Amino acid sequence: MKTPKLLPWYARKAGVSLPRAEALWRKAVREATAETGWVGTPEYWGAAMAHFQQLLADEQATLCAPRVTPLVRSQNRMWRLPLIAMEDLCTAMAANWRRNLKFLRKAA
Repeated sequence: MKTPKLLPWYARKAGVSLPRAEALWRKAVREATAETGWVGTPEYWGAAMAHFQQLLADEQATLCAPRVTPLVRSQNRMWRLPLIAMEDLCTAMAANWRRNLKFLRKAA
């Protein structure tokens, strides 16, 4: 059976591998077939998608992947603060130097 075109997106969004998402899709299709009794009707596809999303949510709840992205981003910003401050200081000094050079050229 063909999988939905958005299956990789759903898998990535839930943090599930693609082979596992395909297995969950096959299980959702079996459950939808047992529930509706007909294959290919809009009710069947709606039930299959609802079952698939529920299975993905259940699978996502079992994963114990810590969310470290916000921590890493904040650490990255804190690491860059001295560099940004130094860049601002050098820019201000260069602008002041150029302004003084213009003044000295006019005076001479």
